[in-house]
Amino acid sequence: QVQLVESGGGLVQAGGSLRLSCAASGSIFSINAMDWYRQAPGKQRELVAAITSGGSTNYVDSVKGRFTISRDNAKNTVYLQMNKLKPEDTTVYYCNAEIRGSSWANYWGRGTQVTVSS
Repeated sequence: QVQLVESGGGLVQAGGSLRLSCAASGSIFSINAMDWYRQAPGKQRELVAAITSGGSTNYVDSVKGRFTISRDNAKNTVYLQMNKLKPEDTTVYYCNAEIRGSSWANYWGRGTQVTVSS
């Protein structure tokens, strides 16, 4: 059974930093894209950052220059370094990955809360 487990969320003051991690575990043969999403109450889930297996990255405009996505393929782990955090970054962050176990499937983590105080 493949699982994604996020960690690293918490409470930080505006201007501060947090680093999120998401580790994939289970019977994994290959992982394609790994992404970070966020979803505020009453809003649609938003793609924050994405990274391909080859390391190409993409960001939503609101986090460009502040967030950096990276991955360690040997550890099946994706990271999101978040700097210069703003109160509007407060929400739950979810990890997503396309993983080949017994077959290709899309997996979600349970989410980690990020709270930025002003």
